[in-house]
Amino acid sequence: MKNNRQNLILEYLTSQESMDVTDLSKALEVSQVTIRKDLNELEEKGLIHREHGFARLRSRDDIAGRIAYHFEAKKQIAKKAAELIQDGDTLMIESGSCCALLAQELAETKKDLTIITNSAFIADYIRHSDGAQVILLGGIYQKDSQVMTGPLVAQGAENYFVKYFFIGTDGFSERTGFTNSDQMRTQAVRDMARQCDKLVILTESEKFSQHGSIPINIKDQPKLVITDSNLPDSTRDILVRNGCQVEIA
Repeated sequence: MKNNRQNLILEYLTSQESMDVTDLSKALEVSQVTIRKDLNELEEKGLIHREHGFARLRSRDDIAGRIAYHFEAKKQIAKKAAELIQDGDTLMIESGSCCALLAQELAETKKDLTIITNSAFIADYIRHSDGAQVILLGGIYQKDSQVMTGPLVAQGAENYFVKYFFIGTDGFSERTGFTNSDQMRTQAVRDMARQCDKLVILTESEKFSQHGSIPINIKDQPKLVITDSNLPDSTRDILVRNGCQVEIA
């Protein structure tokens, strides 16, 4: 019940940008004391900011902030993706909000996993869970995204080969395929993608109306897209025509 209520708080803040304790209390039909406890917990998780009786989401420039936007949809995507993984598996996960929630879901529900990632954020995000060993690839550290980039990522990834590599995306177009907005992060994805059987793209459906400036260039690899139920049928048809398997969380 508490988790559902906190998810609703995040959804309200996604649509309203900020709300005060009184309005949240009325909207969720619980006491202001309960709302304050929920907000304290969400702030401790790094998902919101509290100020002068109001709550608002963190900046989208911060990965912890991005997790909070459309949190429930991302959580369902992560749960769906986790069904692909069995106890004892080794997998790769790239940085991103859906990917971070997948790592958390796996670490809390599976046993004896090995997660290979270039995301220092993910390594820290699941540090208290016992379900997974994390191998953090080295490289040039990007402070905003808390991700490793550069040639050392490729050199590290070459030591492994996995069935699944989970990635996010900043957008998609029929002409260029999946895209990102950062050249160095995109190259890290390409380098890690060479070391997997199948790429799994985790993203909210709204990303399919956006596109970044850097094509990921993964057209020739087997791909599975896991997204939410708001994906338009026309977009799904385009994805299928481009060789993607599509699953709805």
